[in-house]
Formats: sequence, C-alpha cells, structure tokens
Amino acid sequence: MKQTWHDLLFAHWPIPAPEMRTLVPRRLTLDTFDGQCWVGIVPFHMSGIRGHALPPLPGLSRFPELNVRTYVIYGGKPGVYFFSLDAANLPAVWAARRFYHLPYFHAAMTASRESSISYCSRRHRSLAEFRGHYRPTGKVQLSVQGSIEHWFTERYCLYTTHHEEVYRGEIHHAPWPLQPAEAEFEVNSMATAASISLPATTPSLLFARKLEVLIWPLRRAE
Repeated sequence: MKQTWHDLLFAHWPIPAPEMRTLVPRRLTLDTFDGQCWVGIVPFHMSGIRGHALPPLPGLSRFPELNVRTYVIYGGKPGVYFFSLDAANLPAVWAARRFYHLPYFHAAMTASRESSISYCSRRHRSLAEFRGHYRPTGKVQLSVQGSIEHWFTERYCLYTTHHEEVYRGEIHHAPWPLQPAEAEFEVNSMATAASISLPATTPSLLFARKLEVLIWPLRRAE
C-alpha cells in the first residue's frame, strides 16, 4: 500500500517503564531511551492512499489520522506499538481492524493549514479528544543516529498482537525531514483514553511536512 503523510506533529512524553509494562503485551519488549519509555501523540493527514499498482479510490484516499503510540522491540527489531489510531474514514477503520488487527477508531476530524496547523479530533462514542494548533519553528534536518529524534522516528515496522500471536507490518520510507516545532493543546485526552497519565512536563515536539510511505501486508513475526 502507498500513502503520503502530511503535516505531522510528533509530541512525546516520558513514561516510567513499570507503568508502561502494564499496558503493552508481555511478548513485546519495551524499548527505552535513557531508561525511559515514551508515549507519542501524532496527528497528521494522509493522501494518495492506494494499493500496489492501483489508483487512489475516490472518497477513500484522503483523510486525517491521529495515533497514540509507544516503542517496542521484538526479535531484535525495534518498531512502533499503537494504543489507538483514530481516523475520519469509516471504511478505512473497518479495513485496518480486519486486516491489520490494529486498534482503529472512527472519529470526527478536521485539519487545516494557515499560519499553523489547526487540528481537531473527537472519537465517536468516547471521551477521546484532541484539539490544538502546531507549526514548525526551524529548518528541516535529518536526525542523527543515536539522538532521541532518530529514536522517535526512524522505525520501519509496527507490531500488534492477535490471539496471543505477534504480528509485524513492514514500513518503508526515506529518512524523516524533521523540524523543531511548537504546539498549543486546548484539549488532549487521547492518552487518558488509553489509560496513560501524561506527566505535567513540556513534551518533545517535532514536525514533518510530507513523507511518502510504503506499507507491506501484516505477517506473523515469528
């Protein structure tokens, strides 16, 4: 599957490993940076969504998405573990749940770009909500291997579990064109909906304007 991701904010908060351990399946090893686990809240919007060698489908190829994630290792390979993924497209939510076993939720969502990105998401039949503004504040640069920015973003697979089996989805893309960012969160209950308590600290903020992505079918990780 091909996708283009636009106007991403990576907002990350540190979470103690014992707290995170209770929330992530035991078969996945927690990945840490300087002894801390991290939870990320990542709003963005997608376009050009299509299967291999197929054109984008009208009404299904462009919509906002917001994920809540942490970082894990399985079989020596680091990747992303999602607590939730909210999307504004109901058929996409159904397909992702059915074929990728991911915790997708249908939400009412809007994203617009003016001097900053204005982003709103409210999950249907839930208190999970995000409302805020964000924008880049510096030049584009590639992250340096060993830095926390590289650790947050340069991950080329996702993990999920289904019937106690671990599955991996490979993701291919160029290195992230990252920029420092600033953000204002008017409402942010996305982590709370996943039973995560965010610390009262300033999050790490990064921005990426655009990235082309290839996503491969889900496979058993064993």
